[in-house]
Amino acid sequence: MRFQYDSIGERFVESKTTAAFSAADTHTLLGALDALGGVRGLDTLDLACGYGYNTRLLARGGARRAVGVDISEEMIRLARAHGVIGGNGVGALEGAVGAVLPGRGVGAGAPAAPGAAAGTETARGGASEGRPGEAAVMEAAPGESASIEYVVADAAKLPQMGPFDLATAVYLFNYATDRSALHAMFRSIRANLRDGGRLLAIVPNAGAYPNVDWSPYGVRIVDRIHEGDAPLLKAQFLTQPPADFEFREWAHADFAEAAVEAGFSTVGWQPNRTPPADGARDEAYWTAYRAWPISSLMTCTA
Repeated sequence: MRFQYDSIGERFVESKTTAAFSAADTHTLLGALDALGGVRGLDTLDLACGYGYNTRLLARGGARRAVGVDISEEMIRLARAHGVIGGNGVGALEGAVGAVLPGRGVGAGAPAAPGAAAGTETARGGASEGRPGEAAVMEAAPGESASIEYVVADAAKLPQMGPFDLATAVYLFNYATDRSALHAMFRSIRANLRDGGRLLAIVPNAGAYPNVDWSPYGVRIVDRIHEGDAPLLKAQFLTQPPADFEFREWAHADFAEAAVEAGFSTVGWQPNRTPPADGARDEAYWTAYRAWPISSLMTCTA
């Protein structure tokens, strides 16, 4: 499990730019960042950064510092190869995943209170091309540019790189192999955040397999094995050819327990938010997804 993304490589990029769940993840993350007032001037940490898409999103939003961390050397190689998004780079990816900023068009409901029904996610987020009226997170002021760094590291054993004001973690915690590793991840993140800093994490919703088929949204669960501290789910990104991967099916209560043990003062939950319907993905498509989404947004305060 630890090095599986070294072999997935570019197929992860393909999944990110074609899968509907990625569009929903992006819409959810952007809404949460916007609700915090954007990232301009903040020191930010992006965990499980993959090929750096969310890291570059934070930088483009005006973060003072954006550090992407991933355990996969191949993902960090790809992140460095993609460089800083500029020109039409963000727009090209947005066009592929259909990402839309919250508030632009229909379908962006208000965040739920802590403990509300969960939402969805499973990869790394995207963003919208800068236009008048966009959320603050998206556009740095002219001449602003964040310092972007990429680091190969295990999130359960992070070096002291902060302090940071904000950490994002999109599909990180589901790769904790056991309860000890899960708790170590939260402790490492807390140690790198300033008091009052925020953690925004996209985490999978447990219990869907074998009742729900997420194939229309770009991912498929193929088996569930009961072992260890949490069931092992075997899955595929529906790329060409499909890319096999696996992760642990932790309950939301397990994540919350680890966060509190690590010293986070608040833990909350928000449902996944889906982009407005369009010609390719109509309202019926997104309604079916919202009925049992892949993930939820976990919010923690240090």
